[in-house]
Amino acid sequence: MSLPERIVPDETEHGIVALHAKRYQFALPLCAGKDVLDAGCGVGYGSAILAAVARRVVGIDRSEEAIAYARRRYSRPDIEFAVDDLLELGQPDDAFDVVCAFESIEHLPDPDAHLGHVVRVLRHDGVYIVSTPRVERTSLMPENPYHTVEFSQEDFSSLLRGYFGEVELYGQRRVQTRRHRLLQRLDVVGLRRRVPFLRKAGRLLLGTAATADVGSEDIVISREGIERASELVAVCRSPRGA
Repeated sequence: MSLPERIVPDETEHGIVALHAKRYQFALPLCAGKDVLDAGCGVGYGSAILAAVARRVVGIDRSEEAIAYARRRYSRPDIEFAVDDLLELGQPDDAFDVVCAFESIEHLPDPDAHLGHVVRVLRHDGVYIVSTPRVERTSLMPENPYHTVEFSQEDFSSLLRGYFGEVELYGQRRVQTRRHRLLQRLDVVGLRRRVPFLRKAGRLLLGTAATADVGSEDIVISREGIERASELVAVCRSPRGA
C-alpha cells in the first residue's frame, strides 16, 4: 500500500509508528468519554487508539484509499471513517468535544480555513489538539515536498491564538543523553545517518535508541525543552465564536 506521508503501522518500522502514536496517547486523557474528530486520520490507527477511551470517534481523510484501508483494518462500532476535506469540512456544527489534527496542518494551503471549520464543529467547551513539525523560522517553501508550510514556535502559537482563547504549547522530542546531543552537534556532515556501523555504535556508546527502535518510553511531550523538540503539540481551548 503506497500512501505518501501516511503511516501504515503494519508496514512501518516500530520506532516510526511509536513517534506518531505518542501524540494520540498524549491526547487520551482529554478524549475520555468524549465525541472526537480525528482530522486527517490517514489509515485509522490513531482513531483506534482514541476509541479505547472516547465515547465516539469520527476519523476523516481526503484519501479514499486511506479511508478504505481504515474501514478494513480498524473498524469497530464506536468508530466511523469518512472521506472529508479538512479545508471544506462536511461535519455538522457543534458536533465534537475534541478535534485532533496530528501532522496535517502543514499540508494545507489554507490553515486559516481549516481552523475556521474546527471552531465551527467544536462545542463551546471543546478542545483542539494539533501537532506540526517545529522549525526555527516559518517557511512557505519547506524541504519536505508534501508540506506547504512549516511553523516556528512563535508563529504557530500566534496562528492558533487567533481562533482560541487559550493555547498551551508542548514539544515532542526523543529522550536523548547529553553525549548523544553533543555528537549531533559535532556530526555536521551526518555520518551517523549514512554509516550503519556508526549508528549501531552510537546506540551502545551514547545510550540513546535509534529512531527505528524507539518505544513510547523513549519519547516525551513536555512544555519543557521545546527548543529541542522535533514537533510542536498544542492544546487549544475556548474556541472563539463557538
